[in-house]
Amino acid sequence: MQPRQGKATRRASEAGATVPEASARSARGARTDRNESPAAPEAALPEAGKFGPARKSGSGQKKSPPDTQERSPVRATGARAKKAPQRAQDARPSDSTSAAGAEGLEPPAAREPALSRAGSRRQRGARCSSKPRPPPGPRDVPNPGLPVSVPILVQRDAAPGARKLRAVLEKLRLSHQDISKAAKVVNGVVGHLLRRLKCEPEFGGVEQLHTGSYYEHVKISAPNEFDVMFKLQVPRIQLEEYSDTGAYYFVKFKRNPEGNPLSLFLEDEILSASKMLSKFRKIIKEEINNIKDADVIMKRKRPGSPAVTLLINKEISVDITLALELKTSWPASTQEGLAIKNWLSAKVRQQLRLKPFYLVPKHAKEGNGFQEETWRLSFSHIEKEILSNHGKSKTCCENKEMKCCRKDCLKLMKYLLEQLKEKFKDKKHLDKFSSYHVKTAFFHLCTENPQDSQWDPKDLGLCFDNCVTYFLECLRTEQLKNYFIPGFNLFSSNLIDKTSKEFLSKQIEYERNNEFPVFGEF
Repeated sequence: MQPRQGKATRRASEAGATVPEASARSARGARTDRNESPAAPEAALPEAGKFGPARKSGSGQKKSPPDTQERSPVRATGARAKKAPQRAQDARPSDSTSAAGAEGLEPPAAREPALSRAGSRRQRGARCSSKPRPPPGPRDVPNPGLPVSVPILVQRDAAPGARKLRAVLEKLRLSHQDISKAAKVVNGVVGHLLRRLKCEPEFGGVEQLHTGSYYEHVKISAPNEFDVMFKLQVPRIQLEEYSDTGAYYFVKFKRNPEGNPLSLFLEDEILSASKMLSKFRKIIKEEINNIKDADVIMKRKRPGSPAVTLLINKEISVDITLALELKTSWPASTQEGLAIKNWLSAKVRQQLRLKPFYLVPKHAKEGNGFQEETWRLSFSHIEKEILSNHGKSKTCCENKEMKCCRKDCLKLMKYLLEQLKEKFKDKKHLDKFSSYHVKTAFFHLCTENPQDSQWDPKDLGLCFDNCVTYFLECLRTEQLKNYFIPGFNLFSSNLIDKTSKEFLSKQIEYERNNEFPVFGEF
């Protein structure tokens, strides 16, 4: 349908573009990895919230300065010559450019060797396939879809800095005591608010939805940020897609019987996301004054954000998001999404698509402002299930013999973005990037490399390098499809400007070429 112009819009200078983010922040959940810290007892709180072209041999390559627009070539397997570190200020842009339990197939009888990277040469002692290597061909030009794929390398620990990466992961591990302490405080506040909301006729059926990185076991650093989602079942509704986005919708009731408490939020037969969020926020703001066992304040509303942000005891940040639960078929825009048939199996995909989906009051970008009556699709609960049961084999990561490094790579990528955002927080270039971008790219990479053997923990350095390469290619091509809604590009120019994407790309290239100094010394 045609967009509703001029309807409760805000100026972009006040708002700024935001990108979809589903349970993108902290991680939690049942323990599935021995490197994960144990979950907090009963009180575990949720948070709602292709590789590029092959690189040339690293021993003789010249390092491009970070401010160039060319992509640095991918390192070949094996050790590389020690390079003189670049100056950090060289990576900064000039002032003129300154302005993100599923079932699987049975494990194979024998471990499949990881593939070697296109364009890499055999190193001494490296294993290779008995099949002859096909003659080299011209480099494929990426299409508007997923970036070009590069197979995972074969040599173990060949990528420089593999030991450093393991030290970083050890530093990121959260202790059981820290998690339990933070979860207890947050759960007390959330429980209080949930009881209060249930007393309101509009939100009487509200329940807590356990999703987010806390349950996904990919929470990093300190346990001081949480995402909470409150779900609310709604009567039969119909969705009208907003401006062919595939992600944003107007919500109408198929029937509007008298006594429907949500009828208070109707505006021209449309369920107003802004009105419902405003009432939700008002109830929480009033109720936090009645919480005596914690110091709770509400932070200023972020333009375009669906979350109500609370600060507890001056150190714990909690985003609370209202979500409408729909137990109907997923929208047509998701038909080609969730490409896990060759990874987790077609059966698992079918089972996941039978689950409910959610709508959060996230405003769509409209010109220089926002359309405040729209709702955005959310599949954070499906993301949780995928990460909890991420192996092609049913027993992946259930014991020492059947482990992979998928989650470790995701943690490292999240930490890399987090550290860069902190390093350049004054420049505002990275404000529009979130961990959801990293997670989305990671899911696409898992689809391209579905075998557990392609994520062997002994190949951690190489697997992480491939994750970095893929993300850089997404930035270069300005293409990052929503994993569930392929027609929705998270890196489109109307969501994130080209200058910001180029800036992040240059910083990541600089970090990789210098073995990630932003991770610190180990």
